This record gives sequence, structure tokens and C-alpha cells, in this order.
Amino acid sequence: MPVAHPTRAQELIDRREAFVHATVVRAQRPTSAHAGDTALVRATGEIEGFVGGTCVEASVRLYSLQVLASRQPLLLKVVAGVPSSTVRDGAVEVSNPCVSGGAIEIFLEPRLPLPRMIIVGSTPDAEALAALAPLVGFDLIQTDGASAAPQVGDAALIVASHGRDEEPALLAALAAGVPYVALVASPRRGAAVLASLDVSPEQRARVFSPAGLDLGARTPGEIAVSIFAQLVQDRAGHGQPQAAEVVETATAVEAIAIDPVCGMTVAALPTSLQVQHDGTTVYFCAAGCRTVFLGHPEQYATAR
Repeated sequence: MPVAHPTRAQELIDRREAFVHATVVRAQRPTSAHAGDTALVRATGEIEGFVGGTCVEASVRLYSLQVLASRQPLLLKVVAGVPSSTVRDGAVEVSNPCVSGGAIEIFLEPRLPLPRMIIVGSTPDAEALAALAPLVGFDLIQTDGASAAPQVGDAALIVASHGRDEEPALLAALAAGVPYVALVASPRRGAAVLASLDVSPEQRARVFSPAGLDLGARTPGEIAVSIFAQLVQDRAGHGQPQAAEVVETATAVEAIAIDPVCGMTVAALPTSLQVQHDGTTVYFCAAGCRTVFLGHPEQYATAR
């Protein structure tokens, strides 16, 4: 039974790379795959593992990219027939004229990196924030202000170091465009710290200080709850997803083409079957269609 190696999946998770875990849940002969076969589909369209021949892979690649974009799982059923697709209630049935009979059902599950949060400091407030972060669904990095290295795509940076290297961490977060930046401090001290930052008034206004909603919080745990409440509210107001953005997928999901031979919709990616003809890239669902096209390309020029 061909199964995607779990070590490879963990490598992608550790690299914070989004992918789809594809599992064959039902296979009707004469399909080449069997129930239990698995594969990993990366945002590039590359498929590692086996869940069917090239005809099936074309649909797996296309719908996996859509799954990454929607962040919702999907049950894909591929059957033989005139090219068509029907979507309903988290499932899609695709008819593929190149499939040699039978049917196959594949569950496509998105595996997306958790949004990353950086907490600066080792104070009681910082420790309370660090304890709650995994429960709220964040990938946590706890560090000191001088070592903080926020990246594009990080969800939040919260400075709770109480006067230690606050400015470098805040400046780095603003420069990286981190959407939620907060400083745990009293109103007076927080205002002084923000005034010392060499940034524009617009950037300075992006820093939440004092951090958290005004809930009357006093203890480190209560302060942490108020900060997470503000963070959730801010993310919802900006329409930010609860999982990290998949930048590659936003482009890839728009990159589709029609196989000129069979009429199937396929992903227009380097990982898809293709040929160059008259200065244009032509994409195919399977090797058979590509062979037919190469034999008489002039017959399919208007179908591209």
C-alpha cells in the first residue's frame, strides 16, 4: 500500500509549509489505487506519494490547491465520463474521460501552519501569555527583545519584558508588517516608549499600548486573557484567517487551464503535464492527451 512517509509530512510541518494530506477512502476497479493509499500535495502542485494515475492526479492537484485556498477539507470523487464537476456539501464529483472505468474517492485534508506569535520577555505576564498561546491556536516563540526576529506573515508580537529591550522588538515588528503589535505597560510608560520610536505617526498608532482590552485585569493570567481577547477581536476585524496565509496558493489556484484534447480543467503549474507549442504552454490531464496533441496539434489550436 503506497503511503506518504510520515517523516516527510513532519518535515513540511517543521518548515511551516502548507500541504494537503490526500487519502484514498474508496476505490472501485479498475483504478490503480487502493483504499488507504496516501500522498502529500504541496502548494507547488507537487505530489509525493500515490493516490492514482496521472488522470486522477490532475484532479487531485487542482482541488488540493483549492483546499489550501479555502482551508476546508474536501471529498473528491473521480469517475469516468464527459468532463464535468458537481460540488455539494464539502464534496465534488469530477468526470474524467481519460479514466479507464471505475471510480475513486479521495479525502483532501489541508495541513496549514498555525499563525506564529512572538512573546518578548520572561516576566510573569509573558509566562501567562506563553501558557495560553497554544490553547488559542498559535505557534509560540518566546524570546528577549534583542533577539526578536519577526517575519512577514507572523500574526502577533507582544512585548511583555517590562522595560528590557522593548524598542528593538517593536521596531522589528513594525518593519515586518506584523498585524498585531502590543506593549504591556502602564499608559504613561507606554506612551513614553512609543514616543521614543523613530517611526511615522501611522506606524506608532499601530501599537496597542496598554496591551489588552480594558477588562479590569490585575493578575498576569487576567492580563493575558485581556490581550488575547483584543488580539482575537483585531484579527476578526481585519478578516485575518486563523491559519497562516498560503501566498503561493493564492496565485496557484487562479492558474488553471483546459486540456485541449479531453476538455478537463487542470492546474497550470510547472508540476502539471505540459508542452510548449507556438510560444504557448499547453497543459494536459494525462500523458495520453499530450501524446494525442503532439500528433496533431493543429486540430486542438482553438481548444486552448
